[in-house]
Amino acid sequence: QVQLVESGGGLVQAGGSLRLSCTASGRTVSRYAVGWFRQAPGKGRELVAASSWSGRTYHADSAKDRITISTDNAKTTVYLQMNSLQPEDTAVYTCGATADLLRLNLVRAYQYWGQGTQVTVSS
Repeated sequence: QVQLVESGGGLVQAGGSLRLSCTASGRTVSRYAVGWFRQAPGKGRELVAASSWSGRTYHADSAKDRITISTDNAKTTVYLQMNSLQPEDTAVYTCGATADLLRLNLVRAYQYWGQGTQVTVSS
């Protein structure tokens, strides 16, 4: 199993930045890639970006200009750097883990989930 814990959410003004962290643990964590999802009120869950520990990444088209995913050298934490935040970025951000390392954007392959962290962008 894989355990995921998110941190770094909060309230930020439009135009500001936040860096979210997803700390992954578990005996088999190295076999999984981690993705960041978000779900705004009244909307479905959306995959924002994903990364394997080897550096293979995926960014949704809506995120490519402002959002970057990265991992630490210890292969325990996946970061989501978000810049130029707008009110429409307000959502609960959750990280998930998938064993499908070749199709990081295959949402149904994500098996493990964190609890989520709230990001609120004020105008």
